[in-house]
Formats: sequence, C-alpha cells, structure tokens
Amino acid sequence: MDYLNIIIIALIVLFLLWRMLPAKGIRQITATELKNELLDKNKQFIDVRTPSEYKANHIKGFNNIPLQQLAQKSAELSRDREVVVICQSGMRSNTASKMLRKLSFNKVTNVKGGMSAWSSSK
Repeated sequence: MDYLNIIIIALIVLFLLWRMLPAKGIRQITATELKNELLDKNKQFIDVRTPSEYKANHIKGFNNIPLQQLAQKSAELSRDREVVVICQSGMRSNTASKMLRKLSFNKVTNVKGGMSAWSSSK
C-alpha cells in the first residue's frame, strides 16, 4: 500500500512539473524583453486572461482572447506572424502557447511571469 501511495504522489508531481515546463518550440521572454517586442508591428499580441482581468489592466497593443475561447478564435490569427501570449502569471499563457503550437502556429512566444512581472518591471 505504501508503494502505491508513493507512485501516485510521484505521478502527480511529474504531471504538475510537465504542465509548468515550457513546450518545445515556444520562445520564452521576460516582461523586460517584452518592451522591445511591442515595437514590432508584425507580431500579434494576445492576452488570454478573462475579459474582466483584461479590462482592469492590460498592455496597449494586446488583444483579449480568453484562454477558453482561444481554440475557436484561432482562425482570427495569422499563422504567418509570430504570436506573443500573456496572462496574469504565465501559467495560462504557457497553456495557450502549447495550444497554438498544436494548432500549427510555428512562431509562438510566452511572456514569463505575465502581467505580474510586467507591473513590477515598470
């Protein structure tokens, strides 16, 4: 019975680590690096937080597509242009980045630390 508990705990830990790790092919940038990225008009900037989070505070140039709607609304995005994704902490944007890669977006960038990091980098 003890071995079973250890195996279950180990599997849960591995699953959580897997969810937090950046996916292959997804570029990771800091909030400080984002400042330079915002100057590039060829990039698409997506905020995957809820509409209320976005309304309360967002970065000019980012469009709001909540994570739950991203798959359906991905047709509105160009697969030829890089997509830069942000959320509050970097977790939802990491999930969104993985989703975009699975939807055949080749150039995807996640903002590590999200809006929390952005607010503290000002």
